[in-house]
Amino acid sequence: MSERVAMPALGESVTEGTVTRWLKNVGDTVEVDEPLLEVSTDKVDTEIPSPVAGTIQEILVEEDETVEVGADLAVIGDGDAPASSDSGDDSAQEPAAEEAPAEEPAAEEAPAEEPATEEPAEQEAPAAEASSSGDGEGTTVAMPALGESVTEGTVSRWLKAEGDTVEVDEPLLEVSTDKVDTEIPSPVAGTLTKILVQEDETVEVGADLAIVGGSGGGSAPAAEEPKEEPKAEEPKAEEPKAEEPKAEAPKEEPKQEEPKEEPKAEAPKEEPKQEAPKETPKQEAPAASGGDAAAYVTPLVRKLAADNGIDLSQVEGTGIGGRIRKQDVLDAAKAKNQPQEAAAPAAAAPAAAPAAAAPAGVPAGLESNVPQSKRGTREKMTRLRKVIAERMVESLRVSAQLTTVVEVDMTKVARVRDAAKADFAQREGTKLSFLPFIAQATAEALKAHPGINASVEGDEIVYHGQENLSIAVDTERGLLTPVVKNAGDLNVAGLARAIADVADRTRNNKITPDDLSGGTFTITNTGSRGALFDTPILNQPQVAMLGTGAIVRRPVVITTDDGGETLAIRSMMYLALSYDHRVVDGADAARFLGTVKARLEEGRFEA
Repeated sequence: MSERVAMPALGESVTEGTVTRWLKNVGDTVEVDEPLLEVSTDKVDTEIPSPVAGTIQEILVEEDETVEVGADLAVIGDGDAPASSDSGDDSAQEPAAEEAPAEEPAAEEAPAEEPATEEPAEQEAPAAEASSSGDGEGTTVAMPALGESVTEGTVSRWLKAEGDTVEVDEPLLEVSTDKVDTEIPSPVAGTLTKILVQEDETVEVGADLAIVGGSGGGSAPAAEEPKEEPKAEEPKAEEPKAEEPKAEAPKEEPKQEEPKEEPKAEAPKEEPKQEAPKETPKQEAPAASGGDAAAYVTPLVRKLAADNGIDLSQVEGTGIGGRIRKQDVLDAAKAKNQPQEAAAPAAAAPAAAPAAAAPAGVPAGLESNVPQSKRGTREKMTRLRKVIAERMVESLRVSAQLTTVVEVDMTKVARVRDAAKADFAQREGTKLSFLPFIAQATAEALKAHPGINASVEGDEIVYHGQENLSIAVDTERGLLTPVVKNAGDLNVAGLARAIADVADRTRNNKITPDDLSGGTFTITNTGSRGALFDTPILNQPQVAMLGTGAIVRRPVVITTDDGGETLAIRSMMYLALSYDHRVVDGADAARFLGTVKARLEEGRFEA
């Protein structure tokens, strides 16, 4: 009796995974829960344990292959597996042996006169096979699922054109959804044969975006020639094509074709100097890391290293056998960027620096996020900005909104923060602002006032069982609200780390759609830019949002210990609560604000 091992569900929005390494071979004996293989997804690298004890009879998915959740990975049984698996291996090798001769004649006919063209032909063939879906039509790149509630996306920009060569995991295009802007990588290596969706077009999840590889061939000219001859005769069309460049083509058309074909032929020789600096760390990392376990780097880790400019040969892996994991690259990027924090903005946008510095007398931190070069111009509204506009108008239309404001004495919180911020920054690796204190007081108040931690769904009011705080983050693309899940279970340190993490990933466009959904209450810190208070528009379907104003030192009348009154310099702040008057009364809002105010003025956050 045999049992099939399937790809498990590795997360709420994870639909597929890549087999990075098999820890067992065909014929090996495994126990229950013993690790079988390692799998990489867009969120995590993990090991898949065996659900049963037995012998591995067959491995169904090879390393580097990507399969959907639920797909079969291997077969585990009781019998003598090696014998049956060997026959399976032989049958799997026979087609490969038959395919190779089928390609060799084509390679032998043309190179008989010019052997120099033999190498590119052999090197392009595997790329075409990798991008093929098995029927010679190429691999279709589909719109991926970009979040639990995301059903469609808009192609904002193609990063590659038809005829361009792409590598595995190399970004093909940029897609914008109502929650996040992201790049879609190529699932295979090959030539971008056809673009099916143009820029600014909106398509549903699962729709075809482009075709990589297939009958279009390994270069752009190949995509043009099938117009003259039918696809069925394509193999014949390739033979004269190989002859034409030798005799006739160099005089006329290949003046444009040769520059495209020659780099492909020379790329493997001059790769470290000219082509794809991103690939250099991919090849160097295994050699530097030493051991077989560290030799493989997942596509996710490779892309992350390339995006952050990290040389994988210089990264020390903490995974099994010294393998480099995602967190190792993140730590290396953080260590690299920390000493250059002051210089990073100038390096990232040299053109924008003079523009930002142009207006005289603008205080630091209050510069506009719209470059001065846009003065007097007109541009199309981005999809994210259109979504924000639609949701704000919709929010005002569907709910009765008003705002209640209270004044809070933050002096005790300021003293606790001043005393702890130096040690906190050294210990936690992040700055201690006032926001984590406000977030903890808010989460505690939400537990005491569940009517504020609610949402409206049709004719029903949903009172949530956890406090998921949406934190408004100002980015160059617009205002986004990543969520700190289960904030009611975190202390000030945990909230500080969580808020810093989601804010940093949001500003660097690393946030995921799942991180932007599920919020039950929103905090917007308009005081960080000096505003005393504002009247926030609700983040539907939530029924309330808290706006925190600037903390200002000014004279205030306070009560002394003996019951008298006196003037004192205090750190004061306004808290503004916008709420949906359909389900929240003014008294409810005032009671909630009173609880938050009392908790902050008490100032007991020493722990």
